[in-house]
Amino acid sequence: MASQYYQEMQENFRNNNKSREFPAHSAKVHSVAWSCDGRRLASGSFDKTASVFVLEKDRLVKENNYRGHGDSVDQLCWHPTNPDLFVTASGDKTIRIWDVRTTKCIASVSTKGENINICWSPDGQTIAVGNKDDVVTFIDAKTHRARAEEQFKFEVNEISWNNDNDMFFLTNGNGCINILSYPDLKPIQSINAHPSNCICIKFDPTGKYFATGSADALVSLWDVEELVCVRCFSRLDWPVRTLSFSHDGKMLASASEDHFIDIAEVETGEKLWEVQCESPTFTVAWHPKRPLLAYACDDKEGKYDSNREAGTVKLFGLPNDS
Repeated sequence: MASQYYQEMQENFRNNNKSREFPAHSAKVHSVAWSCDGRRLASGSFDKTASVFVLEKDRLVKENNYRGHGDSVDQLCWHPTNPDLFVTASGDKTIRIWDVRTTKCIASVSTKGENINICWSPDGQTIAVGNKDDVVTFIDAKTHRARAEEQFKFEVNEISWNNDNDMFFLTNGNGCINILSYPDLKPIQSINAHPSNCICIKFDPTGKYFATGSADALVSLWDVEELVCVRCFSRLDWPVRTLSFSHDGKMLASASEDHFIDIAEVETGEKLWEVQCESPTFTVAWHPKRPLLAYACDDKEGKYDSNREAGTVKLFGLPNDS
């Protein structure tokens, strides 16, 4: 028997399965993220800029473009509780903190290498940034000074705190999830999660689960308390690049080079929906209050005009009649 939630969401997506795209950048978009209140969406691009949109009813209206980085903006994230602040990680060996009220860069913090991963601690006090040399730097969000720096002996992919802010997780190139205590950064555990490269990790908003995506095309769901794998989702054929839990923790979106985004019901593993895409998807992010999914693809499929679609941000879950 399909759950009531399953039936409700199926009905919802039957009536709201429209995707719409919005011009954002002049080159491909690497990262999209919603502010904590869901009013704004930020995107970071290969074109060295970040863009911010305001969500108005069923459309994204571009508010500003943020310039200053000297290289690709690979990842960005918002402050966990302040909807006006976001931070960008770039290959130019800096991270930048921006305020949407002044549209200015509040701080540019130099780091040792080309930055590829960034996350903001749940308490808002620390920003962690990982670079191509597998160094993770912990930066005080108020003083903008580095608090700690860790060099790892393995390929560090995605990084994240748990929701309680007392553990720090890294996914690595050997298929493991490494867990450190926080703030003292002592190794607690290393979990052999996948037979190949473990690429991404996300915690669900309720704090019950986290999910990892791997080069073996599997998404695995883990119990945070027990640190055991609860179930696997295996509908993708390509390495899983990006994951996002819905605001209620009941849906998990995952994407890859497959030309669709898989939306699964977390508790059963069943497929709720799939979002059709014309090209590989780099980044997905559920809205923090509504069943709206922001995403960005590798848009270089425009066969006649190579710039036609490059740099768009997409929104799925809009009313069919909108």
